[in-house]
Amino acid sequence: MRNLDLAIDPDTAWTAFMDRDRRWDGRVIGAVKTTGIYCKPSCPARRPRRENVEFFGSAAEARSAGYRACLRCKPDEVGRDRDAVAKAVKLIEQAEEAPALADLAAAVDYAPHHFQRLFKRDLGVSPAEYARALRNRRAEAALKGNGRITDAVYDAGYQSPSGFYSDAKERLGMKPSAWRDGGRGETIRWTQFDSPIGPMMLAATPRGICRLTFDEDEAALRRLFPNATLTKDDGGLRELVEGALAAIAQPASARELPIDVAGTAFQEAVWRELRKIPLGETRSYAQIAAAIGQPKAVRAVGTANGDNHVAVLIPCHRVIRSDGSLGGYAGGLDRKRHLLAAEGCGERAPQLPLVE
Repeated sequence: MRNLDLAIDPDTAWTAFMDRDRRWDGRVIGAVKTTGIYCKPSCPARRPRRENVEFFGSAAEARSAGYRACLRCKPDEVGRDRDAVAKAVKLIEQAEEAPALADLAAAVDYAPHHFQRLFKRDLGVSPAEYARALRNRRAEAALKGNGRITDAVYDAGYQSPSGFYSDAKERLGMKPSAWRDGGRGETIRWTQFDSPIGPMMLAATPRGICRLTFDEDEAALRRLFPNATLTKDDGGLRELVEGALAAIAQPASARELPIDVAGTAFQEAVWRELRKIPLGETRSYAQIAAAIGQPKAVRAVGTANGDNHVAVLIPCHRVIRSDGSLGGYAGGLDRKRHLLAAEGCGERAPQLPLVE
């Protein structure tokens, strides 16, 4: 078995072929001595004996050795596929607005559905997902200069702030290591404001809100993030404050706000499930536990609920006991009643069926 300037050793190359691993397409070629044909690793054809296969670093090397391309997997097109994806990436990065899939595919001369698969195979995301991630990175870079959110999101290529908030809905940005180390390396801006249900504090990194709570001040924030750079910023956080107030007073019309939190895998699973509870509905602790695949972890769900860093926006107030009683709330039960009533749940949440 020859090894002509391979980027990987023959054993790894053989494993890639046995696994039909698309990640190695274009990086290694397998040639079958008994048939005179060369293939890419993902070829669906039946695998020959290993002693009948030799590997090359490119299709050109295989052709020089006297082999011909497989008509089934068409290994000579891999380079063209990668060139097309690279060209599409440049088009996305140079465009002021995210190009439509049909336009990208036409620019590289592929059918849209086929090019979508190629792009995702090579980069792990679709063209639309790549464009959204690019806009997010640009917005975060602009926000790091303490710029206004509106200016930053427009400069990043969003058509409106709501687009940025929508993209940020599921993003958990701060590294868990930064949370464990008291926010080391992070710059956190904070402000205090009055809400319809009492004084609140909001703190945010360039990626989103990392703390929204009742009756806290800078000292409480510093206990949570002792190693972060804390800056009081009453004006620059105005849009986030207005969004938080809308979530309290007009929840049905409030827009999504970017959130930057991190926790244990279990905590984050609970918090994600909380964000799935529709407006005007409640869930029991047992229902949340069942939804995350941990039906016996009801008590742990309650603890994770209480550890929520972002009140209202991660709606831990929508979780009640299985008997229909309110249970606890870090901000106090009066505030929990107010939030539920504003969302259409009345004075107290409706009774739920027991979940074993």
